[in-house]
Amino acid sequence: MNIPLNFRQVEILLAVADTGSTAAASRALNTSQPSVSLAIARCEEVFGQKLFIRIPGRGMELTPFGQHKVAQLRELEKQARWMLCGGEGTPEFLNLGVFSTLGPRYAPRLVRGFLNARPGAKVCLLEGDLQTLFDWLTEGRIDLALMYDFGIPSDVVITPLIAAEPYALLQQGHRLARQTSVSAEDLAQEPVILMNLPHSRGYFLSLLQNARFPVRVAHETSSIEMLRSMVANGFGVGLLATDLPDGRCYDGSPVIRVPLAGRPPRHQIAMAHRSAALKRPITQAFTAFAKNFFNPSS
Repeated sequence: MNIPLNFRQVEILLAVADTGSTAAASRALNTSQPSVSLAIARCEEVFGQKLFIRIPGRGMELTPFGQHKVAQLRELEKQARWMLCGGEGTPEFLNLGVFSTLGPRYAPRLVRGFLNARPGAKVCLLEGDLQTLFDWLTEGRIDLALMYDFGIPSDVVITPLIAAEPYALLQQGHRLARQTSVSAEDLAQEPVILMNLPHSRGYFLSLLQNARFPVRVAHETSSIEMLRSMVANGFGVGLLATDLPDGRCYDGSPVIRVPLAGRPPRHQIAMAHRSAALKRPITQAFTAFAKNFFNPSS
């Protein structure tokens, strides 16, 4: 039986999916743009359906069928690269997505511990917001994702790791900074600085929704350190769930962490995956390692 596509054509297809344009893919692969277009046309001919929608001003977007095929081809590419490098047994590679606010706090130490315990493994880290991680799981670009369990799609499976406790951030000397906890009522009377990442913004607003006062959003940011520094410099109060200690911000200003009063809705830090991902021993091993990393006494 003849194989209708070669590895170069598959490589080009994946490059277009990654970059969103034939021009960018041709630069990335150091080949001509007509060659890229011919490879895409050949792939679509073999599969019998359109893989991309060509949208003026936005480039190439995968069709639902294209997303499905690209996910399969990414797995094929992993297997081929491992085999051609002389590997034996089960491939020891893992693409791990990490939610951008959790990444610096946990991912490097988690991955280093896993690699120390499993020296033959290789883990590639990719950062993104929650929606990006969901997309990457669907496309097959990542095997697992370390994230919060906000808005999990029905086709994504999660393994809970540890509860995330939301808390308030206050400037040193703020009228609420010496309290043992602060209520939604107290915080809603202050200008609020919000994380504006997909799903995160709605969650933090929900923590204040039962207050008698309308929430005054003073500033929004996608950076935890920007939020901490703005709080420390008196631009407002902040809300976070990432477990960071009291301390100084990048500019040296101190910031105070105070628990929220009552029973605020909590979420879990979790490992997310598509159901097929756990068929590979390395994904099973990494998930088990992560569970022990976050709950060493369990």
